[in-house]
Amino acid sequence: FSLFLAGFIEEPERKYCFECDSEEQCQEWVEALKRASYEFMRRSLIFYRNEIQKMTGKDPLEQYGISEEARFQLGTHK
Repeated sequence: FSLFLAGFIEEPERKYCFECDSEEQCQEWVEALKRASYEFMRRSLIFYRNEIQKMTGKDPLEQYGISEEARFQLGTHK
């Protein structure tokens, strides 16, 4: 079996130990955790983008030329 630890930068004392049947399974877990983190950040970006747009009437991403990118739209899934 293989082991790996996952921790949090903001809370270094908070750690999780994962035990897997193989190195490949560990890699699958690591990739799944990375994707979950990206999805959380993407959803946060969408939420705050919409809140800013409600308050100002402007798309905050427009100035960067990415206002129409699908990955920053509600209802899109990768």
